[in-house]
Amino acid sequence: MTRSAVLVVNAGSSSIKFALYGLDDAGEPKLRERGQAEGLGGGQASFRTGDRQLPMSGDGHRAAVHALLDWLPTALEDAPLLAAGHRVVHGGTRHHAPVRLTDAIVQELQDLEGLAPLHQPHNLLPVRLLAELRPDLPQVACFDTAFHRTQPWYAQRFAIPRAYADAGILRYGFHGLSYQYIARWLREHHPELHRARVIVAHLGNGASLCAMRNGRSEATSMGFTALDGLPMGQRCGTIDPGVVLYLIRQRGMSPEAVEDLLYRGSGLLGMSGISHDVRTLLASREAAAREALDVYCYRAAREIGSLVSALDGLDGLVFTAGVGEHAAPVRAAICGRLAWLGIRLDAERNAGHAGCISADGTLPVLVVPTDEEGEIARETLGVVNAVSGN
Repeated sequence: MTRSAVLVVNAGSSSIKFALYGLDDAGEPKLRERGQAEGLGGGQASFRTGDRQLPMSGDGHRAAVHALLDWLPTALEDAPLLAAGHRVVHGGTRHHAPVRLTDAIVQELQDLEGLAPLHQPHNLLPVRLLAELRPDLPQVACFDTAFHRTQPWYAQRFAIPRAYADAGILRYGFHGLSYQYIARWLREHHPELHRARVIVAHLGNGASLCAMRNGRSEATSMGFTALDGLPMGQRCGTIDPGVVLYLIRQRGMSPEAVEDLLYRGSGLLGMSGISHDVRTLLASREAAAREALDVYCYRAAREIGSLVSALDGLDGLVFTAGVGEHAAPVRAAICGRLAWLGIRLDAERNAGHAGCISADGTLPVLVVPTDEEGEIARETLGVVNAVSGN
């Protein structure tokens, strides 16, 4: 068993992260190699493992998956591939836990593509291509929505007629694999915080917040789709539904054009007119870049205040994901608006991206690198071992 390997595929809207895990003597996943295909669909795609750049036959997701499958035999070094685990953004109302994929389940997940149009099709593409090449290989779907199914019913409901909720129009929440990892990390390293009231800020190109108590999700900023909540790199976040109606009725925009605007042309990119990348905006001297970041940080702080209410207080704050882990000025701006909660950063610790960036004697603020791929590997092994009876 220890020679076996597990492949993890985490496909996003413009990138595919992947990792190969071996198993240690206890049967736990141990990272062997990881890589990323990025810039997909933008004309400047690259495929890297470690410091090596490998060839791709195109610049889209399909070409990246084929490059991944070409890389895999060499990476395995004759170790048997035990299973493949996939991040799948939306599990709908049925899937509260990881599941071994069948043709019927893949079709069911394909029917949910309208709820996550930037992600779900890309999540399922590697599943299909791998099934064609390795039809006997167990494949497991690990859902971004599953972690949030512990939320109380009233946190999941919209104020619309009950029949729509019964039909599945609910607040699902996303980034669940990241939050699940952070909850696991807190249990191992800060058990007192794990048991307490914690807000986790997953800030990347996609961004959301999660209010946790005892390591369980009680509320989150994203809702029915991954468009809701905080402003993001290219997504608008929460917006008055009347704006959508206005754009269609008064501006004559088609639903497809509105979807493209809100998913791909808004957020930091739309507000700044410069870039969706926080690093680029922080380095820019343009007023529009500063204004976009001001809105981003203001909205994050305001939403944290909302989640404090959902938790009846706050005992700790955690930043994670690309922006949360690396953008010290963004963390400082958000926390500067949260002094009323007892939050105060140590400037030197924050600038140095320390694990704990709060000042001594104040409410703890942590920076924790997330590991969605490691979480997928664990969940995949759990499903495969349960089926095999190990």
